[in-house]
Amino acid sequence: MSNRQLTTEDIRLRIEQLGPWFHNLELGGVSTAPTHFLGDYPSVKWRRFAQAIVPEIEGHTVLDIGCNAGFYSLEMKRRGATRVLGIDTDEDYLRQARFAAEVSSLEIEFRNVSVYDVGTLGERFDIVLFLGVLYHLRHPLLALDLIHEHAAGDLLVFQSMLRGSAEVEQLKQDYGFWEDDHFNRPGYPKLHFVEHRYADDPTNWWIPNNASVEAMLRSSGFEIELHPENEVYICRRTEAPPGAGAAYPKRGRST
Repeated sequence: MSNRQLTTEDIRLRIEQLGPWFHNLELGGVSTAPTHFLGDYPSVKWRRFAQAIVPEIEGHTVLDIGCNAGFYSLEMKRRGATRVLGIDTDEDYLRQARFAAEVSSLEIEFRNVSVYDVGTLGERFDIVLFLGVLYHLRHPLLALDLIHEHAAGDLLVFQSMLRGSAEVEQLKQDYGFWEDDHFNRPGYPKLHFVEHRYADDPTNWWIPNNASVEAMLRSSGFEIELHPENEVYICRRTEAPPGAGAAYPKRGRST
């Protein structure tokens, strides 16, 4: 069925069939998640940092990792991206995203690909969106390394749920074995592990503080240019520091 044949009632029925939705999209005048616990999400988040990346979009290629129902993929295409690829490992989300693109008359490709398999895409993208994904991963630093090594051509737009202090302290290049006060300071990088559930979600594994996000990005070869919203970082791909990448060095002795 083409988009021109869809009535408002057709769209409403299909939205119900594809639900529940985490992204609140307006498709043909119908909202997909009007009672979202975060409000008009993710539009409310997008409005806080859109001005920081909109000038970068037109004429460029975009990879949307963990695209969910495709909100950010749609926004990228509407703003002139030449090619948008959204990837996710949840077929329900991908069905939602494909329907959203159809109703919006936007040419966007969606594939079932894990962030750990971005190397199989065989291409780099001018802009990589990595929004709301890190805390759902059991191996978050590996994911950042793989994005750097295989997918990111220039710009990385990163967002994560954050918990703990927003303070970020200046880190030393090295700490002695008996030096441990820094581990207890609020501005030291911390990645909190969720063994069971957080917010009733069994896929919430690691929740960083701001200092942890910034350190992880740097350690994977991403230079932070802007921090336009509390959870959002705009980064440029740079040379990865020693030890980063998919092939990790052998672990040395601690004593």
